Amino acid sequence: MNTGVKITAYAAALAATFGAAYGVGKGVGPVEEPKKAEHGEHAAAPVPSKSAAADGHAGHGEAAGTAAPAAAANLPGGLQVSDGGYTLALETPTPAAGKSVLKFSIKDATGRKVTAFTTEHGKELHFIVASRDLNTFRHLHPVKAADGTWTTPVDLPAAGGYKAFADFKPAAKGAKGITLGADLSVPGAYAPKALPAVAPTANVDGYQVRLGGTLDPGKAGELRLTVTKAGRPVTDLEPYLGAYGHLVALRDGDLAYLHVHPNEGGPGPDVSFTATAPSAGTYRLFLDFQHEGKVRTAAFTVTAGAAKATAPAPEATVPAAGGAADDAGEHTHG
Repeated sequence: MNTGVKITAYAAALAATFGAAYGVGKGVGPVEEPKKAEHGEHAAAPVPSKSAAADGHAGHGEAAGTAAPAAAANLPGGLQVSDGGYTLALETPTPAAGKSVLKFSIKDATGRKVTAFTTEHGKELHFIVASRDLNTFRHLHPVKAADGTWTTPVDLPAAGGYKAFADFKPAAKGAKGITLGADLSVPGAYAPKALPAVAPTANVDGYQVRLGGTLDPGKAGELRLTVTKAGRPVTDLEPYLGAYGHLVALRDGDLAYLHVHPNEGGPGPDVSFTATAPSAGTYRLFLDFQHEGKVRTAAFTVTAGAAKATAPAPEATVPAAGGAADDAGEHTHG
């Protein structure tokens, strides 16, 4: 597997910019020429095609402890509800536990709902919801009404704090990709779960995904995820939104996106990404992959700054996407 595309970490006062992004083709099937990853989106492992064309954009937000405009441009994606003149406006900020419907819009600087977006990853907008304790992860696909209101069903398993992320690129001339984040609160008695332990494998629906490589502060390293089923390598992964895999990385504590770039590769069993952690600490990785017509999510806890990003004991596993310690498997299309 080639490692032709690598991430660039932006630094400001020892804090680096990070989002998760990668341009891919328009839907499953023929895949267009991949583009270099943009901030504010999840990374996608590309289907082999032509060489990547750069189409990146600056990070979002501000460095900790300063409100200067220059520093604001360097905050990681997802840490601000407003950026670049756009705001993520939640119409349902307190959904009930269990199955419900989320409604939201993207508003411009005048307060009007935005209706025109650029299609990326086969969608005009990508929407992710994660619990504050990083045990629940939802990759959703909302539907946009004519007036700019987006709607999506969601199943949030328990009361507590969640964060919603909207990845999009306005269709306005010269617009760049943006990741906005806003808090959701599910009413009820809240019992936070501990972050799942660091482990090299995750089991989901009969598949085992092994994580190899390291995640190092300030240093690029390869994260290689290998998919097997019943002990056999899966070599026919299917394109999901035009790619063989998507990786979302969230930092424990503030749920900022880690800026991850994918590497070229085929339809399994390996899906590879090159990543640089902006700081020592704990991160949660969520890999979406599609096989036999269904999208599944494998989740991992990794520690940047440790000797390895995975635990040394090869037999250790982390339940994922429906396991007892993790709930990371919903992919809802509105």
